[in-house]
Amino acid sequence: MNATPATPRTLFFIGGRNPVAKPGSVEEMGFKASNLAAMAAAGLPVPQAFVLSTRFASHFQEATGGAPGELRDALAEGIRHIERESRLCFGGRRRPLLVSVRSGAPVSMPGMMETLLDVGVNDVTVEAIIRSTGNPRLAWDCYRRLVQGFAEVVHECPPHPFAARLDACLAECGAASTREIDFLSLAALTRDFLSLFEEHTGSPFPQDPMQQLETAALAVIRSWQGAKAVSYRRARGIDEGLGTAVTVQRMVFGNAGGLSGAGVAFSRDPSTGANGLYMDFLFNAQGEDVVSGRHALEAEVPLGRLLPDTLSELEGVARALELQFRDAQEFEFTIEDATLFLLQTRSAKRTPWASLRIAVEQVEAGLISPQEGLARLASVDLEGVEELAIARPEELDFLAGAVTAGIGIAVGRIALDVEAAQRLAAEGDEVILVRHETATSDIDGIVACAGILTAVGGRTSHAAVVARQLGKVCLVGCSELVLDLPARCCRIAGRVLAEGDWLCLDGHSGRVFAGQPALLRRRPIEWLQLVAGWQRGCSASPGQEAAGVAQAA
Repeated sequence: MNATPATPRTLFFIGGRNPVAKPGSVEEMGFKASNLAAMAAAGLPVPQAFVLSTRFASHFQEATGGAPGELRDALAEGIRHIERESRLCFGGRRRPLLVSVRSGAPVSMPGMMETLLDVGVNDVTVEAIIRSTGNPRLAWDCYRRLVQGFAEVVHECPPHPFAARLDACLAECGAASTREIDFLSLAALTRDFLSLFEEHTGSPFPQDPMQQLETAALAVIRSWQGAKAVSYRRARGIDEGLGTAVTVQRMVFGNAGGLSGAGVAFSRDPSTGANGLYMDFLFNAQGEDVVSGRHALEAEVPLGRLLPDTLSELEGVARALELQFRDAQEFEFTIEDATLFLLQTRSAKRTPWASLRIAVEQVEAGLISPQEGLARLASVDLEGVEELAIARPEELDFLAGAVTAGIGIAVGRIALDVEAAQRLAAEGDEVILVRHETATSDIDGIVACAGILTAVGGRTSHAAVVARQLGKVCLVGCSELVLDLPARCCRIAGRVLAEGDWLCLDGHSGRVFAGQPALLRRRPIEWLQLVAGWQRGCSASPGQEAAGVAQAA
């Protein structure tokens, strides 16, 4: 029997055979959940979920201690919906249900608020997962991820103790990555993580799945006021009063083995605007492995060779999403045992150059009107859209190659952390932020710099997406980059560079140079002429559209 939410517009349901509530507005459900509901309604493969509305969740931003009764009741009702639709049992000894708990503001804020995966795994359900899947590695990998995530997100513990223990485990196993650790070692690592959790939080890891869910939901709600979220809203001019919804969704497992994985894809290249699938993917991994920026990703994804039908399905999904949302899309997905699931989509963050090209090509294809094209470009400084190139690259001191995550040329002084980037920028110099990995907590440094260089991470990590949106040149996965923070220097392919030395990033070729080159500038004249033709052909109408056309001009 379908239950009725305790208060109006508290819960929304996504997916399943018999949804018990109609989708709400973006302001109520949050941007992420609203798009999930649209994808599910279109028949795309979306795992079942429920959403706590922004208005409801905002009541609990200041909650301390346990979850208030109203929140507990809403979460329990939502879990019953997922259980009915999935035929799984939250905390069950057979066919256990695990869920993710995600934030979701009415506007896209990639990576700026918190997410917890694998909620519901404990000493009992870890054994149940093994019995139901026959995959002990999956069970223990989920458990160790949740313990660490709970310590960092809920209790704000530093990641270093867990990272150090993981590094020791990798060394003991002779493994190059977490994906190569066997299940016995993962079980031992999880027990070590449980001890670390109690040591650093002063309490044992919670074994009650509902307590895990309630605590995770409160942590996600409170992350709206986290430092990186506040900085991002300030940089993007986002209203502080919007608040965040909370989406709880059935877990699907990219870490289930060789035919599983997680990825982020764009329907078009977000740096150049080229029409074609642009993707980062990791086999036997969860989504946070891709977007966190902590892992080395392959420049060429072997998905087509190993799962050609799934790659074709992804290409079809990219086209379908563009048609449905009438804009270039960035979407996250999981493949579990060769079955594709979509976890979110949003309008792709893109460079000004890509914005111009995509608008032109979508108008030419008839997907959007010239008026819509002009509205899309209203916030783009068309006079400033240009492509830089190095005048005489053969005269430069080439250091190393990397993977391009944001096009352009950036020249600046090396800064090894956020504070140094802000200091050098305040002195009037262009800055290159050089990091082992970037995280969204680096947002103030990303804003201050002209370019970013990292040793690990992928093109679709949250930090790379933010950098690209802010128009920063971004090169990731420079394997020859080693940082020495105590000495305030870095080494690139054996060349030692001190903080403050000049560096050049070529976002077109992925090359890293020492020094300050002369630059050439190129303008996209043909595209700009087409936009000028739209402006001449569109009669300005009163209100917002006319303002947008005037700004685009």
